Amino acid sequence: MNRLVEKVQQEQLRSDLAEIRPGDTVRVHVRLKEAEGEKERIQPFEGVVIRRSGRLASETFTVRRVSFGIGIERIFPLHSPTIAGIEVLQRGHVRRAKLYYLRGRKGKAARLKRAGRIEPPATPPEPEAAAATAGTPESAALSGTTPAESKE
Repeated sequence: MNRLVEKVQQEQLRSDLAEIRPGDTVRVHVRLKEAEGEKERIQPFEGVVIRRSGRLASETFTVRRVSFGIGIERIFPLHSPTIAGIEVLQRGHVRRAKLYYLRGRKGKAARLKRAGRIEPPATPPEPEAAAATAGTPESAALSGTTPAESKE
């Protein structure tokens, strides 16, 4: 690919989305325009990622779910503004890049092995807020000490 085209596409990539792989169970939040045109709502689409393809700005991923006994697959452009967000609900342990074999399986046969838990990013408490409330009576009451004990 031309270096100039690559450089332009590099600027268009989104970095705020979760890292997804085939086998992951994800919830994709899609922006939809309502009938009036001005209104916009977000609709979640939850399923298993069965493939990723493309690169840079043209990268896509396919999500499959079974609804009322019918398999539904939807292809999403990864860096599109129509995607409000992607949540990874569960990691799947697979040994293939394309999981097309799930199309022919039903029920329990279509399950994937779990790779592990997804930990939400923990936000540490801010040091200024903890230092500002250290000497107050409220913080002493929360810690179970009296104000006289906390000054010693």
